[in-house]
Amino acid sequence: MKLTIAEVPHDIMGEGYEYLIKKFADDSGHTAAEFYTNRTVVKLMTQITDPKSSESIYDPTCGSGGILLSAALHLKEQGKEYRTLKLYGQELNLITSAIARINMFMHNVDEFLIVQGDTLDSPQILENDELKKFDVIMANPPYSVKKWSQSKWMNDPFGRNIWGTPPQGCADYAFQQHIMKSLNPETGRCVVLWPHGVLFRDSEADIRKHMIEEDYVDAVIGLGKNLFYNSSMESCLLVCRMKKPKERKGKIIFIDAKEELRIERTNAWLEPQHIKKISDAYWKFKDAEGFAKVANDKEVLDNNGNLSIQQYVKQTTSSIGHNPEELITDVRERQQQINNSLENLYAQLKNIGIEA
Repeated sequence: MKLTIAEVPHDIMGEGYEYLIKKFADDSGHTAAEFYTNRTVVKLMTQITDPKSSESIYDPTCGSGGILLSAALHLKEQGKEYRTLKLYGQELNLITSAIARINMFMHNVDEFLIVQGDTLDSPQILENDELKKFDVIMANPPYSVKKWSQSKWMNDPFGRNIWGTPPQGCADYAFQQHIMKSLNPETGRCVVLWPHGVLFRDSEADIRKHMIEEDYVDAVIGLGKNLFYNSSMESCLLVCRMKKPKERKGKIIFIDAKEELRIERTNAWLEPQHIKKISDAYWKFKDAEGFAKVANDKEVLDNNGNLSIQQYVKQTTSSIGHNPEELITDVRERQQQINNSLENLYAQLKNIGIEA
């Protein structure tokens, strides 16, 4: 069979291209994080934003375009019309942005715009000389960027410095504010993959408090380690909505899902049951002992806007998996096994004439 569009269905062609991107990511070490996000995490992000037909989806740091494509695949799996989605992305790296465009073509997506450029310094996707507004934004921005135009941000021509200027040594909340400014004020919702530092760093406390005061923060979901490429650090999802449903107004759900993953050596991923458990907890919006806690905005603001999950989701002995007595018994049993092994080794050495 020839590898042509006429001979190979777009589904298979697209899956093959994604497979090659993943293999390249696996083999290229730390550079992979610049263009590839763990697809099982992307699946979870899509379950949370739940894109609808005809909506606009945006990724301001789109890499190879996998996060954008997940919206189309989400609708396709549900048997809904996905070709009416409008996909938009901006990517700093020229070659990576080209890979993203090819990825769209391979998946038979026509309604898309992928542009190249620095999102913070020069956003390219505009409407009437202002930032275009989107229904859904999903992103995995580069974290702790130090080389960025902080001075330009203070007088940003697009008004993205909504709640202030982040420190020069960390542009995380410049990306987050860009995302918030790019959301449709009626339908807009976003989910952003970050390291945990964005939840509690003192230097960004004022920005966080403004987000909470305006009731945009919807959920904070803690994920396990090794879900960033070539990094063992734990990650989190920061979920925001411009207009929350009545039952979620003035509240934030915290979900501690760091144990919900499969890990082998340095590779980690979410199994379908992990994705379902986390997304179900998000949508149910109820307390679950040792796993989820709904807190009101005032409680979080009284805590200086600290969004660290451990402040709200209290671990129980059952959720940890051991109680102290079991741990002590286990240590003693293992110590006895070691002592027995050493005694056997000494006896064998003595039998062959070697004094220990």
